[in-house]
Amino acid sequence: MTQRPRITLIGGGLVGALQARQLAQHGFAVEVFEKRPDPRRAGFLGGRSINLALAERGLRALRTAGLAETVLEHAVMMRGRMVHAPDGTGGLQRYGVDDSEVIWSVSRSALNMLLLDAAEASGVRFHFGQSLASADFRQGRIQLADESGATREHDAGLLIGADGAGSALRMAMEKHAALGVRIESLGHGYKELEIPCADTLPPGLLCESGNQGRFAIEPHALHIWPRGGYMCIALPNAEGSFTVTLFLPATGSHPSFATLPDATVARAFFAADFSDLLPLIPRFDADYAGHPMGMLSTLYLDRWHLDGHALLIGDAAHAIVPFHGQGMNCGFEDTVTLTELLNAEPGDSAGVLAEFQRIRQPNADAIAAMALENYVEMRDSVADPHYLAKRALGAKLAERAPRHFMARYRLVTFTHLPYAYALERGRQQEALLEEILRDSPDPGAIDLDAAARMLQARLSPLPTQLRHE
Repeated sequence: MTQRPRITLIGGGLVGALQARQLAQHGFAVEVFEKRPDPRRAGFLGGRSINLALAERGLRALRTAGLAETVLEHAVMMRGRMVHAPDGTGGLQRYGVDDSEVIWSVSRSALNMLLLDAAEASGVRFHFGQSLASADFRQGRIQLADESGATREHDAGLLIGADGAGSALRMAMEKHAALGVRIESLGHGYKELEIPCADTLPPGLLCESGNQGRFAIEPHALHIWPRGGYMCIALPNAEGSFTVTLFLPATGSHPSFATLPDATVARAFFAADFSDLLPLIPRFDADYAGHPMGMLSTLYLDRWHLDGHALLIGDAAHAIVPFHGQGMNCGFEDTVTLTELLNAEPGDSAGVLAEFQRIRQPNADAIAAMALENYVEMRDSVADPHYLAKRALGAKLAERAPRHFMARYRLVTFTHLPYAYALERGRQQEALLEEILRDSPDPGAIDLDAAARMLQARLSPLPTQLRHE
């Protein structure tokens, strides 16, 4: 039997902990070094988004680790986008066809701690408060530093970097060989606020949630306040609060974070542009002043690995903007692919790492592109009549010709088809929808039988295996 390499993971966050669990389940000896203290003992350090959207790709990875059901017990179902237009109109735009196609709001901290427990139960050894200081890739040794600056060396075996967009392993690899790093800033930033549980708000502000009154607004939706070049969103938390995120240009003319330098100015802006949202955020001033502004960028690398010595996964290799809710899901999908490849060829690390990049890089590039496009859709298009017409026509065609049409969002979110396939198929379908609506912009006036025949003539059938349970 081929000997399995020892695995050293840098980074014990979501992707690192799940990767460690999966590899340990397949008999690999795994050690993880994490620069932060153990969140189960020291508390979870802030600075990153509080909750995340879990979709089918991430759920599949959790199923392979035997953890999906446990995670869903602590998640809140989101059926679609609840749009809050400036004129007070809007409503729920479903993500899928029914409640079998939903996404889930999960707590980053709770999920991370669950994954750490699961990995340890599988035999993974964690070392917290240990930062990567340097790496000798030829000798397979790394140097680590604790909070006091004291260093030690470790025989690493195969190195896997799951240490996020600011990856220390990536920086060490760059010193050894050029990786072709490109960071493209979106020019927009974000700041997090909070809608607290309903019992802390005046009764007149609440909607009927049907959920024991814990939620101030509809709990089973991702709320969007689209305002053209900027927006707010809100995701539900299990205890009844919502995490609100304001997305704005970082600089430039009003509104931007540069023109909202303090809570007083920001409050006036919210009173004008988000008048229905502001009363739901009683700690607005403290949240705005106390929470940092994060910047949004996309990370691209030409090279994800150093022969058979080291590999980057998740955000360390392909960080994206959050507007498709796929960053964590994409990283979790990485773990499934890498585990399968290493388990099949444990004696060929160089071949496995090269094959991993060959499979995953085109898909990482595709979801990066779709995430950027989805920002425009969320802040601009969800209240646009032409967008709504295309959406309505697409829903009808998906019913009439399900083997030839599925909305791109559903392809990305509810199937395991490669992201690159979803991107290209989505472009083909979008072009056909535009063509059909060119002469008659009213979807109710379209001859659906003729439109379905056009789809069937122009598009190949969708793959029969859309998802794997």
